[in-house]
Amino acid sequence: MNDKIALEEHFAIEETLADSQVYARPEVWETLRSNLIDFEQQRLEQMDRWGTAYSVLSLNSPAVQGIPDRARAVEVSKRANDVLAEQVQRHPSRFGGFAALPMQDPDAAARELERCVRELGFHGFLVNGFSQVGDAETVMYYDAPQFDDFWAAAASLQKPFYMHPRDPLLSREPIYQDNPWLTGPTWAFAAETSMHALRLMSNGLFDRHPKLQMILGHFGEGLPFNIWRIDHILRKGRRGMRCEKEVGDYLRNNTYITTSGNFRTPTLLSTMLEVGSDRILYSVDYPFEKHEDAAGWFDRCEISESDRRKIGRDNARRLFGLE
Repeated sequence: MNDKIALEEHFAIEETLADSQVYARPEVWETLRSNLIDFEQQRLEQMDRWGTAYSVLSLNSPAVQGIPDRARAVEVSKRANDVLAEQVQRHPSRFGGFAALPMQDPDAAARELERCVRELGFHGFLVNGFSQVGDAETVMYYDAPQFDDFWAAAASLQKPFYMHPRDPLLSREPIYQDNPWLTGPTWAFAAETSMHALRLMSNGLFDRHPKLQMILGHFGEGLPFNIWRIDHILRKGRRGMRCEKEVGDYLRNNTYITTSGNFRTPTLLSTMLEVGSDRILYSVDYPFEKHEDAAGWFDRCEISESDRRKIGRDNARRLFGLE
């Protein structure tokens, strides 16, 4: 398939580049570093070679979300968004953008999102999980009341948001202590991100803004495979849960799920059975994953050509309003 759209594709600026070094073996760091800051060489070459016509780009993780100082978070987010906007302007038929936002300051985040959508033409925003604010040990999750006005502003723009992973703080999650191989994409990313997504769903965000759409990568961070049990248990007792519907309703009506970094047909088929092929989007997770692995699997996996077109391109075109 030669006209795929991918939307968990990352870049870095100098201020955020070091955040990704922990996820690379020393012998591959220089290559990853080069690919993160490159827009016009390896990135486009790999897209062309493996049939990705268009990539929606986003800042690496945790980046802005890991900057406790509010003013500095605002500064770095604007810098990253301006760098991305320049590249989108240079290659409008190949690149789109997700805004990086200083969620440490919800009012500033709302203003920056409006600038990115209305002035820079971005397709929405991507947040790397919780934000540290004030100091390195204080965190904010986005179901908190101080984000109510931000979510109202975001919903009014009618653009989706991508809830992207970051590692939990060891001070808050000591279970990972002395087990670094279980952090990052191995396990901690999915556990942290799925929990944050569940908080947003179960605290009524999508009741207040029913047209708002969330995107989850890596086949939904495990949620499609656990949603039956989640709802089954909560039917026995909601225990103060504040949403109006079952959590699975929000997964199937307010959530899109990508193939990023999880290239396995049984996983795809199970997700299709749970949420339908209209809710799944192709992605690579470049440069942390390879186009060769993503496209080599997706272009040949055992699904119908109609579903391949939906997942590979058409669903993203509809979601982002692309021509």
